[in-house]
Amino acid sequence: MKGRNWRQWRQHKAFRIAAPRWSGTEYDDLDRCLAELGDVLEQPSPDDDDDALAEAATNLWRARRKLAQGNDGQGKQAARYLRTCAEALATAGITVQDHDGEPFHAGRSVDVLLYSDDPEVTVETVVETVRPAVYHHDRRIQTAQVIVAVPATTHRPDSADSEDSHA
Repeated sequence: MKGRNWRQWRQHKAFRIAAPRWSGTEYDDLDRCLAELGDVLEQPSPDDDDDALAEAATNLWRARRKLAQGNDGQGKQAARYLRTCAEALATAGITVQDHDGEPFHAGRSVDVLLYSDDPEVTVETVVETVRPAVYHHDRRIQTAQVIVAVPATTHRPDSADSEDSHA
């Protein structure tokens, strides 16, 4: 009795599984398929690549916004390098979407970090993009995080007014 079949002999005869009757080439094919499967499982998942791309695009976006605030000579040279980097990412199918100044509505696919009252706006408006939305070949790989300004209400009922209205 071979060692690999011994486990089957421990089971009741009705539950024993017969050893496969394969030739040596079939075992070799099975070993080759298992090795290929192992190689596929060792490859990084596309989600890992998407996370890295989203992080790179976000950091590029932040650097460009910081450089846009200054006007020195070194900043202009760095801005050229960043623009070249952004063009390379665009060629690879990466799109970065900034939401500053856009009207906001509840159906938008963004994460709102903060709502703030602002008497200067008439409709809900994105006043700051904390993290941009990033798309890879039109598939979102990072959701935007924004701060939304809400029109300030002209009259807020005080607690005393609301008690009188119920009396």
